[in-house]
This record gives sequence, structure tokens and C-alpha cells, in this order.
Amino acid sequence: MKKIMFFVAITAMLASCGGGGGRPQFGDNEFPVKAVGTSQVDMQSTYPASVKGVQDVEIRPKVQGFLVEIHVKEGQTVGAGQLLFVIDNVTAQAKVRQTQAAVNAAQQQVNTTKLTYQNSQKLHANNVIGDYELQTSKNNYESAQAQLAQAQASLASAKEELTFCYVKSPANGVVGTLPFKKGALVSGSNVLTTVSNISSMDVYFSVTEKEAMILSREGLGSLPNVNLKLADGSIYPHEGKVTKMSGVIDQTTGSVQLIASFPNTEKILKSGGSGTIIIPRSNSDAIIIPQSCVSELQDKKFVYILGKDNKVKYTEIKVDPQNDGNTFIVTDGLKKGDKYITNGITKLHDGMEVVPITPEKYQQKINDQAKAMSAGDIVGAMKK
Repeated sequence: MKKIMFFVAITAMLASCGGGGGRPQFGDNEFPVKAVGTSQVDMQSTYPASVKGVQDVEIRPKVQGFLVEIHVKEGQTVGAGQLLFVIDNVTAQAKVRQTQAAVNAAQQQVNTTKLTYQNSQKLHANNVIGDYELQTSKNNYESAQAQLAQAQASLASAKEELTFCYVKSPANGVVGTLPFKKGALVSGSNVLTTVSNISSMDVYFSVTEKEAMILSREGLGSLPNVNLKLADGSIYPHEGKVTKMSGVIDQTTGSVQLIASFPNTEKILKSGGSGTIIIPRSNSDAIIIPQSCVSELQDKKFVYILGKDNKVKYTEIKVDPQNDGNTFIVTDGLKKGDKYITNGITKLHDGMEVVPITPEKYQQKINDQAKAMSAGDIVGAMKK
């Protein structure tokens, strides 16, 4: 058993030498070559995201005054029209009483001038008074009516100002933070709280301009349902659907904002939260190569492609940013049928002529060399 394990270790050491730090000395410039093929692969794209309620309404008072009553608690579910806060309304009530008194006085004046006008009409009909006296009586009556209408408008305005002291919820939702306590002086510049409709949530994320152009051509309906990774690393149990795309490109980042809608029946999602949008992708013609056959130089990736004359060409490739740590998904630089060197790339240079062998033959040569190595060879190899 120990001999088997020892042989496996030596074989692995020789194989690793073939990938990164060199390769076994086979002679005749033999290098393993493999043809590019395609396969089905499931991938995903991820984007940082922020969570907001479908409707987030900032609650601000319309009048200035002291906060005398708070009728809700943070996180409480409220309905449209429900009373949230009461602001000191003593002055507003006094104004209502004052304008109501003005309306009453104006109404009495209307009643008096009306009687006078009606009496003047009778006298004028009997030629007791002239046209002037009749017109004057009529004018006084109409003036009293105008004063009554003005007083009634003032009363309506005063009553409306009084209602401003009673701050109600404009929509169904959940109450956010309550930054002000009873007794605080508040005004229209202060946000008393936020009422968020969280029955469903909008999740905002951004894609590149190139991705946005593709979506514009194919339509948002071409996107599959998306998933949301929460801040704790868990996956939200419900899938979402991308429903909106901004028509404006952010000049600072060159990105376009998208919105995905998620149901929130369990109220797990909170407005203002963060997460990661996950969009699944499937590629039936993906080119997948081992990372061990790829060299990197100044953030660029290269492979050695074998030409028809058995000379290698140092070729730049583009890869998908997502990988499993062992392979790359090539997006540009390789096509189906191309042949590339799989091991020993550190021994190669552009234009070098090689003797191509299969990866299986290459592995067999490693195994044969491992069997033939003496103890001294093994110690020497391990020291390198």
C-alpha cells in the first residue's frame, strides 16, 4: 500500500511539473495537444443590488409645531388614512373658531341686507323710492353675499390647516424609523417617518451599456427569472422577474439600471436592504479549457495554439470572469477544432516547432518515467 501511495505521489509531482514548473524530459519536443470542443454549461451573472419597497412615502408635516401625539410604532403595518401623528393644534383650532364667527356675522349681514333689498323692491314697485335707492339696497345685499363667501373660504382654509395637524398615512404599508419623540418641534423640512408598501419589493441593479443594448434588442422578456442572494449569504426563497430598464445611461459609471420585482409575502425583505441579483445563463456551445494550459501576462491570458506546420502560436484569449478555479470558459480567441497545448507551456515560445502527442500518451510517459526513476532521481526531483 505504501508503494502505491508513493508511486501516486511521484506521478502527481511529475504531472505538476508538466503543467507549471516545466515538464518531464521526453525528448523530441513532445507536447500534449488537444482539440477544442464545445459542451453545455450552466453559468450565472451576479450584480450588486439594493432593495426598496414598491412605494416608499416620506411622511412630512405641512405645518410647523410641537409633536404632541405618536399613534404608531416602528415596523407597524398601517392602512391608508390611518392617523400617525398629531401636531399641536391649539392655534389652528382658535383660527377655526375665529373664522367660524366671521362666517356667522357675515351670514347675519346677508340676512339683514336681503330683507332690506326685498323691502326696497316693494317700495320701488309702489313708487315710494326711486331707482337709486333700490340699486343701493341691491348693492349692499350683493356685497354682504361676497363678504359671506370670503368668510366661508377663510373658514375652509382654517379647517384644512387644522387637518394638517393630524398626519395620516397616504398609503398602505409598514412604518419605518421614528426619529422624533413627543415634544419635538417639527416642520415641513423634517421626515417624521417613511411608510413602505412591502407586499412586493423592487430590487435595483445595474448592467453594462453593452448588456443593456442586447436587452433592448431582445426585450426584458428574454431574461429568465432571477434569484436574490441576501446579505447573510442565503438565497431568497422566491424568484423575481426583471420588469423595468432605465432609458438613461449613467455617465459616471456607463451602466444602465434595471429593476426586478420580488414577492414579499413573508416580509423577509426590508426597504433599504442590499443583496446580489443572480441571473442564470446557459451556453450549449461553451469552450472550456483547463486553467493549467493558460499563461497570464499583464492581466491578459494566452494559450499556445498548434498550427498545421506543428509550430505553436502564442494567442491571446478572452474568458468569462466566472470560473470554478480549475477551468476557464473561453469567450474569444479559440474556436471549435483549434488545437492547443495542454501541458508544459513554460517550455514553449512563440513559433516553436513541437511534436504533438495525445494527452493520454503524455500521461503514460509520465507514469513510465515515474516507474523508471531511481531513488536518487526522486530525491533530486523533490529538491527542485
